[in-house]
Amino acid sequence: MPGDADIAAVGALLGDERRCRILLALDDGRALPASRLAAEAGVSAATASSHLGKLREGGLVTVEAHGRHRFYRLASPHVGRLLEAMVALAPPRPVTSLREGTRARALRRARTCYDHLAGELGVGIMRHLIDARLLTGGDGHRDPADPPVGFGQDVDYRFTADGDAWLDDFGVRLAPGRRTVRYCVDWTEQAHHLSGAAGAGILARLVELDWVRRAPKDRAVTVTDAGQEGLARTFGACER
Repeated sequence: MPGDADIAAVGALLGDERRCRILLALDDGRALPASRLAAEAGVSAATASSHLGKLREGGLVTVEAHGRHRFYRLASPHVGRLLEAMVALAPPRPVTSLREGTRARALRRARTCYDHLAGELGVGIMRHLIDARLLTGGDGHRDPADPPVGFGQDVDYRFTADGDAWLDDFGVRLAPGRRTVRYCVDWTEQAHHLSGAAGAGILARLVELDWVRRAPKDRAVTVTDAGQEGLARTFGACER
C-alpha cells in the first residue's frame, strides 16, 4: 500500500536554481533542445544533460527524439501549474539592469501560461469575451474562494451560442477530448484568464495571424503592429 505523497522528492528537484531555469524555459509549452536549455541554465552541455536526466526521472519533463536530435518539454500541464504557483509565491529577483526591468514589464504585459495567454493581454481578452456576452458564468474577477494562482475550480464558465459562433468565425480550432473552458487565476493581475482548449486555441490563432509572437528565450509574448490593430478591433483595448 503506498504511503503519503513524497513532496520532498519534487522539492529536491526544484531546489536547484539551474533546474528551475530549465523548467521555466519550458513553461510556455514548447519543446526545446538540450543545447538551448544548457544556455538558459548557464551550464555546460554535460551538466544540462545530468539535470535533464534527473527531471525526467522525477516525472517533470519528457523527451522526444527527432532524428538525431532530442527535444525536451514539460511532462504535463500540471507541471506548468506548479511552476506558476511557485512563481506567485517566490520573492521577486531584484531588478539590477535595464534589460531585466524591460523583461519584467514584458512578462506582465503578455506571456504564456503553458499553452495559453496570461498577463494583461490574457486577462483583457477574457474580460472582453465576458463583456460581449460570448462567455458566461462569471465576471472575470478573482473570488476569495479562488487560489492566488493556478487553475480555478469554482466558476463554471461556458461559451454562449454567440460565443460558439465567434470561435468558429475567428478560426479557433479546439483540441478534441479536452475541456473547452477552464480558467486560471493570473498571478500578476489577480484576475481570471482563459485556459482549456479555448485558451490554447485562441493563442494558436493569434500566432497564426501573426498578431502575437512568442519571445525566443522566455515566456514573454510581443504584439506585432498588425496585432495592435487586430486585437483592438477584435477584443477592444485589452492590452497597452
